[in-house]
Amino acid sequence: NRIGQGIEFDYCCCHACFALTAQGYETIMVNCNPETVSTDYDTSDRLYFEPLTLEHVLEILRVEQENGTLHGVIVQFGGQTPLKLANALHEEGIPILGTTPDAIDLAEDRERFQHLLQDLGLKQPVNGTARSRDEAFAVAAQVGYPLVIRPSFVLGGRAMEIVRSDEQLERYIRTAVQVSGDTPVLLDSYLSGAIEVDVDALCDGENVHVAGIMEHIEEAGVHSGDSACCLPPHSLTTETVAELKRQTVLMARALHVVGLMNVQFAIKDGVIYVLEVNPRASRTVPFVAKATDSAIASIAARLMAGEPLSNFPERAPYAADVGPDSILPLADPLTLANPITPWFSVKEAVLPFARFPGVDPLLGPEMRSTGEVMGWDRTFALAFLKAQMGAGTELPETGRVFLSIKDADKTEALAEAARDLIAMGFEIVATRGTAAWLAAQGAKATLVAKVYEGRPNIVDSLKNGDIALVMNTTEGTQAINDSRDIRRVALMDKIPYFTTAAASIAAVAAMKARGEGYGVRTLQG
Repeated sequence: NRIGQGIEFDYCCCHACFALTAQGYETIMVNCNPETVSTDYDTSDRLYFEPLTLEHVLEILRVEQENGTLHGVIVQFGGQTPLKLANALHEEGIPILGTTPDAIDLAEDRERFQHLLQDLGLKQPVNGTARSRDEAFAVAAQVGYPLVIRPSFVLGGRAMEIVRSDEQLERYIRTAVQVSGDTPVLLDSYLSGAIEVDVDALCDGENVHVAGIMEHIEEAGVHSGDSACCLPPHSLTTETVAELKRQTVLMARALHVVGLMNVQFAIKDGVIYVLEVNPRASRTVPFVAKATDSAIASIAARLMAGEPLSNFPERAPYAADVGPDSILPLADPLTLANPITPWFSVKEAVLPFARFPGVDPLLGPEMRSTGEVMGWDRTFALAFLKAQMGAGTELPETGRVFLSIKDADKTEALAEAARDLIAMGFEIVATRGTAAWLAAQGAKATLVAKVYEGRPNIVDSLKNGDIALVMNTTEGTQAINDSRDIRRVALMDKIPYFTTAAASIAAVAAMKARGEGYGVRTLQG
């Protein structure tokens, strides 16, 4: 568990210990992170405070095997680090509980996984694997820019970047990673503007239960740990959700998953693409468990210990007249819940940028967040509003809103959001290109100079306290550098800011819904 980024996996490890202890197993925890609950003395029967390396783990297992029978080792719940040990432990004769090491490798090995998807008739973005500099440039020529590049077997999107030119690719290979036969890099076509969807599922090797379907607010290209997401999906059609379920079930059975599985999809122009499959617990597990009131980490642990999925009954569907304000009896958490709830739960990332002066708060494929909060309400807009409040973002009720939008984001949805802002009494301030586009869309905006266009400019307005909200989407190295000061000043002066069009539109919907009123109630009913 990386300090600051491991709480979701810590949650899974704790719930696995609790569930297996209740079933009569002796549980042993190996963890090297002092910041976790799983290293509390009363979480497991024994705790080894050791690094997760093969040598340390094998020595621990040797000692434990002298004390009694080792039922097996669970590697699914600690993120990517223990997953990397699965093959080596298996070769040493250690039983791996849950999904087999070969199935883990099938999902993680890009070429094997590509063949599996082709056999299943599922689509992937155009992609390739490179084991040298020359191979990387050859794959880039085939895939085309922009593309997403990353090392194989990584967690938290480390060293993952969106590359837009040969020069950027050259710099990446020279400075970011060591490309070799043992450590290849993966290059994927970047699906600009696609909707990203996370799906979590439980499987006993044959039977599959889709536990959660989450639509990301930020589009594909922002790391799932940093993106706000909504359960159930707020804009996908019933047919699309059914197809996502079908594809998830197909992959879970083909991989013979036992325990938890996470799939990341991207939907562009109505076509569903599989981005990746993780045959392990993902960061979304605690959120899904709380949103559906189903203890999926505990259920997964018992599946890995050998129980069939049929031991966990499906919960009765919600009645047609059930709404967010209905008082429902507390459900048994060890039942399988329908992920399509009659209310909306929105997860929002908490980002630590204010503690790191000089860091650009632009979101991308490398994870930055150190926590998350959840908003829950009858509509997506109100749930998003509560999630912003929980994350410490105070959306303004009056004042000026600054808009500077890249051409690809100048859509009817964003124009509608601008008109809504004006209708709510806000004044819009915009840079030259954005102001001209807004005027053509029937939304009047006051012109303000960019940073390099002279004084007074937008940064001066921010420092003077004239701006209440910033919506700044940008792309391309030069444009990102030009607008860095805007984001930095907004961050340091605690002015709410959004760096993606989707989040900007959601924020306006939340501000508009605030007029409906909202309440607070306990999750326990």
